[in-house]
Amino acid sequence: MEVGDVLPELRIPVTRTLIVAGAVATRDYQDVHHDAEAARGRGSPDIFMNILTTNGLVSRYVAEFFGPTAALRRLRIRLGVPNYPDDELVLTGRVTAVDGPVVAVEVVGANRLGRHVTGSAEVVLP
Repeated sequence: MEVGDVLPELRIPVTRTLIVAGAVATRDYQDVHHDAEAARGRGSPDIFMNILTTNGLVSRYVAEFFGPTAALRRLRIRLGVPNYPDDELVLTGRVTAVDGPVVAVEVVGANRLGRHVTGSAEVVLP
């Protein structure tokens, strides 16, 4: 593992089911995550993904790359544009630092509107 190494791209279809299931699984019952009419009433064109689902998808992306014996020690994310149904989230990443068994990674997740999520992760390798 070296600084500059690139993680393979991960493409995730953003379905209505993924958005609603993610909200329910994380006990986020805000109506903007499951009720399109309520979301439109609040100025959004449709329901949108919650931050906890995004956090889980970024965690999955990093964890799958490093494998089951690595430990995800830190994850920090910042949301940008929303993830709406019928879009695609494309996750990309690159190694930004290596200090012995500790690897730092920068992650970006984009959709047709732009950057949905930017963040960083720290992984401890066995």
